[in-house]
Amino acid sequence: MGVTANKRSSMAFFSDPTDHYCHRVRIVLAEKGVTVDVINVQPGEIPQELAENNPYNSVPTLLDRDLVLYEPNVMMEYLDERFPHPPLLPVYPVARANTRLLMYRVQRDWCRLVDLLNNSSTSASQATQARKELRESLTGVAPVFNEMPYFMSEEFSLVDCCIAPLLWRLPSLGIELPKQAKPLLDYMDRVFQRDGFIASLSAQEKDMQ
Repeated sequence: MGVTANKRSSMAFFSDPTDHYCHRVRIVLAEKGVTVDVINVQPGEIPQELAENNPYNSVPTLLDRDLVLYEPNVMMEYLDERFPHPPLLPVYPVARANTRLLMYRVQRDWCRLVDLLNNSSTSASQATQARKELRESLTGVAPVFNEMPYFMSEEFSLVDCCIAPLLWRLPSLGIELPKQAKPLLDYMDRVFQRDGFIASLSAQEKDMQ
């Protein structure tokens, strides 16, 4: 998906090819079939265009003509409204609110632990505890995935876009799910085989499995 900046279309996405927050937005872009220039940004190497547009010099950053977005969930919802097919948020307000709450819970319960494991300043004992907590939490929620094809939904949604990058990274984080997590393992197979998910993967992410 990566192309050089000087041959970019009107929409550009600055992305760390190993970051799970960038990955979730790339999944949305791929699911929607959006024509976008993905510019890979390595840590400590901030392109001038990114620095000029984002006061935090952070990724992910999405540029769409005069619009600049630098918060991943805001990007995901913007893309879902800008490119309505296929929809990744429910139509009705109550269902939309529930989806956003699930995204918040994924952030609080799981992303926090993955971020801890990805932090170079995390101690060995903290990392061991984080792996244990993440493995037990995912195993505990596994039966939920027996009920519907996707996370508490009949349709693939923004919640799945948040969860899938975390699950894809489990092997590289040193986490193996037990056999009793089979509903979750089956869910992973379903999501990882989606054309949008496969198209979203950077070269570095492909090496994580």
